[in-house]
Amino acid sequence: MTIFKRTVFIIFLSFVTLFPPAPGGRSGGAALETELFFTILHTNDEHSALLPAPLVDYDPAGPGPTRGGFARLAHLVEAIRAAKSGDNEPVLLISGGDFLGGSPYSWLAFRNRAAELALMLGLGYDVVTLGNHEYDFGPERLAEYLMAAGYPEAAARTAIVASNTHLPPGHPLGEVGIRQTYIRVLNNGLILGFFGLIGRDALQVSPFKDPVEFSGQHETARADVAALRQAGAQVVIAVSHCGIGEDRALARAVPGIDVIVGGHSHSRLEEPVIEGGTVIVQAGSLLRYLGVLELAYNPSTGKVRPRNCDTGRPFLLPVDGAIPEHPAAAAALDLFTRELNRLASELTGGKFGSVRDIVAVSGFDVPIAGGREAPLGNFVTDALRLVAAETLGEKVHFAFQASGPIRGSIITGKTAHSQGKIAFFDLANLVGLGSGLDGNPGFPVVSFYLTGAEVVKVMEISIFLSEHMGQDYFLQASGLRATYDFKRAILGQIPFTGLPVPTGRAVLAVEMFTGEGVQGGGADAYTPLSRRDRNLYHVVTDYGVATAIPRVGELVPFFLLQPKDSAGNPVALEDRIIRREGRELKVWQAVVEYASRQPLDERGAPRIADLYAGTTGRLVEGKGTPLWIWPALFPALLAAPAVFLARRRRLRRRARQK
Repeated sequence: MTIFKRTVFIIFLSFVTLFPPAPGGRSGGAALETELFFTILHTNDEHSALLPAPLVDYDPAGPGPTRGGFARLAHLVEAIRAAKSGDNEPVLLISGGDFLGGSPYSWLAFRNRAAELALMLGLGYDVVTLGNHEYDFGPERLAEYLMAAGYPEAAARTAIVASNTHLPPGHPLGEVGIRQTYIRVLNNGLILGFFGLIGRDALQVSPFKDPVEFSGQHETARADVAALRQAGAQVVIAVSHCGIGEDRALARAVPGIDVIVGGHSHSRLEEPVIEGGTVIVQAGSLLRYLGVLELAYNPSTGKVRPRNCDTGRPFLLPVDGAIPEHPAAAAALDLFTRELNRLASELTGGKFGSVRDIVAVSGFDVPIAGGREAPLGNFVTDALRLVAAETLGEKVHFAFQASGPIRGSIITGKTAHSQGKIAFFDLANLVGLGSGLDGNPGFPVVSFYLTGAEVVKVMEISIFLSEHMGQDYFLQASGLRATYDFKRAILGQIPFTGLPVPTGRAVLAVEMFTGEGVQGGGADAYTPLSRRDRNLYHVVTDYGVATAIPRVGELVPFFLLQPKDSAGNPVALEDRIIRREGRELKVWQAVVEYASRQPLDERGAPRIADLYAGTTGRLVEGKGTPLWIWPALFPALLAAPAVFLARRRRLRRRARQK
């Protein structure tokens, strides 16, 4: 037996073991004979994660500790299709959105290449929806991306359903074949109806979606379910980028949805959530899992049920080093990788000619965590503050970055060939979101001035949004030290609206770092900032955060901030983008440069400084006086002068009587 035949035989045996025939097949009883079987394979929140991660550990010739990878996914999908074809069981492949945005592969969109969707088309995805990150580069760039992938012609192979998305007349996105609903007739005669939704939370974190508008999920779903049923759909499937919480609410509010294939919340559902008869699934993120939902439709009752429990097959399959790579998918991906290497070389002035190049080494991982100070948050904000100061030739007092746009932790190499190493791809992958005005990938760094009182407000906004909207909104910081109390962030809610009332007193203290260089690198000195400080201080952050913070002030006037120049004049953020040699300084560039400039070790390699092994007390959760005490004390404070005067009069009367 040749090596090739032996390999095919081993793969065949492995998938017969993984996907054995269902016990009893369709002959297990009269009820089963009436059912029609089909399988939905699903992914979501792929985020351009086309190569296994961390890339520094990836070895195509061996298993290794890496997770994900499109070529592995392709092999798994094709094997499942082959196993199911023997029973003539239809198999569909669906994405819950956010296939774009995240890893450096998304940067190829700026060179009119659509790596992610081109590979998905090649693998035969049947239906996808659009998530918030598809709008990271703006709707016009998204239209160009879809055209580069072959739309609108490609819509005949892979339908894009975005039902509550409304495009202005004449917008280029209206020319790429996006559908309101989609009907698919399977080879067993079953008629499926699809619609797609993007949710409230997803839209809230999509700052560059204008001028596209969106209607409510529930009203859209009701209309689409009715339209699909009217068109003959026996099974209605919502492809949702709303998150598990909003999906459950949708299932409760809108009858007639049989299945929700979800995304956005990155939920790794080991088994479906059943809500009012609706089956809800989601498969984590970053292609680390393939969702497998085996379903049975009963024409007599019109009901759909999961049947994985009948077959013993898991709802999630890990995509890891145990899965071989699909040769055709690996070859197609390699072409995009070569293009990405050329782009990385161009954007770094030739310093990094491959995304696999090593930037630095470290004796520890550098984690990120929302809702509190994190080592990677310190590293990123130090990079912004120090690289910006060097570029501008002037002192920068503070740098801020939200936890959310930092997409993970620095995971150093763990194999014999990669021990302690940090690859360009893995580092840029963490901070490479967005774009600027120069047509190049990555949010630019912006520079402006705020008063000391406004810097305190920035920290108040951080604590308020973290408590109200989630940990992704917590601001990591460089150049200051702050103490805060989450319990003091919100006073209560406005009746009948559910809107929170901020106190503006969650921050207990803020101090400015007055030293030079890295904060926490030695005997640091600090000076307090007050809520009445009118002095101007130099601040840098990324363009995405800088555009979001003023919008908070529009909703909550107490939090209103005004970016200024060094003379105190109001400025537009677009005019405050830091440039060098005619190009914007990107967040990812600042971080990669800072990593490559770390102190050299005995082998001459930049080594991440030990202070980033943990936190340094920049952002500390404390405990302030509970705010409810003040209303309780108020009557007593009002009464105190009267009590004092009454007692004084009594003492005087007694003195006269004596």
